[in-house]
Amino acid sequence: MAIVGRKVRAVSWPRDDAKLDRVRAALADQELDAVVVRAPDNVLYLTNYWGMKGYEIAIFPREGDATLVVMEPSVDDAERNAWTADHRVVLGYDPADPRPPAARALARAQEVVRERGYGRVGLELSLGTQASDRMVGEPTTYTKAFFDAFDGAADATPLLNACRALKTEQELERMRLANAIADAALAHVHERLRPGMKESEVAAMWEGAVHAIGVGYEGRVEMARGFALVWSGPGIRTFTATGDRPIAEREPTLFEIWVCADGYWSDLTKNMCPGELDGRYVELLELLLGVYGEAVAFCRDGASLAELDRLIRARIAGGGYPGQPSHPVAHGVGARAHEPPYAHQADERPMATGMVLAIEPGIYWEGGGGLRLEDDYVVTDGSAQKLSSWPDDFR
Repeated sequence: MAIVGRKVRAVSWPRDDAKLDRVRAALADQELDAVVVRAPDNVLYLTNYWGMKGYEIAIFPREGDATLVVMEPSVDDAERNAWTADHRVVLGYDPADPRPPAARALARAQEVVRERGYGRVGLELSLGTQASDRMVGEPTTYTKAFFDAFDGAADATPLLNACRALKTEQELERMRLANAIADAALAHVHERLRPGMKESEVAAMWEGAVHAIGVGYEGRVEMARGFALVWSGPGIRTFTATGDRPIAEREPTLFEIWVCADGYWSDLTKNMCPGELDGRYVELLELLLGVYGEAVAFCRDGASLAELDRLIRARIAGGGYPGQPSHPVAHGVGARAHEPPYAHQADERPMATGMVLAIEPGIYWEGGGGLRLEDDYVVTDGSAQKLSSWPDDFR
């Protein structure tokens, strides 16, 4: 598959009222006047604006229109993409104000809260992780001043997590684009993968293909980034950095890969093998494919996330690998690559139509080597729907 140039067009997703009405209803239930969010994934979720540097703040009220605090160099981007009309601009450099941009953005957000007369607001007080901004390499983080600025604020993270767990049709469409870009980049690498290449060389090839193919993809994606961990043969482990190990013939090369397309993510684990797969890996793959099939068939509206965790671990143990894997076997995907809900046998919450789960059973041998399979599935009241078209049986 050749990478060809595409003109990047303006991206305009219509306002997703199904999503926004869900958040407003949750605000009413919690008796909050508004949420003030700064994590790039929550700003995106509520305004459709994926910030460049992470200084952006969204003030989303229970009633009325949202406000976006945005950096002056990004105003054109916001006006093209954001669902907000009220944009409070912060200069990247203000000759009259020596404070850093994050402090001046906070002051703008406080102005909005005072101006609108909001009483009790919610903040992301318990935020543990967040998605990246568009610059990726230097995420902008919170200061204590941000939390101190809103006296008596409630923790809105559980509220936002609950709303975000159920995807709208628009969100699913955006995640299908991220998965399609991941698949196209895999096809690009599949044509070029050769024994002797370094793991890092292959990872760079895939990441570069995501950026080259994904920007302007089908005229519907403005920015796409790929993130890869690539391991070959005995280099396959639960999680470690991509190394310089050479790609081995007859042994799998595992791709733990994420694509972010305009703020919405895919999370996949795929495998390739130059030449015929070695017999011991064939045996392992057959076991995992069987486990995977049972797990996917189990996923439907009302099914237990705890039972999904127990099912996968019991089947792997029955195949001769007790205690595997050492990582979660399923988690939510959306405006982050990893977000609630998580499958855990101590959490009896049910699945619900509209959830997207990355299901990822894996088995790892002591000393190195093993396999993992992972795809993103939409939970429905019937069979779960796979978002990626790339096969899991890579023989």
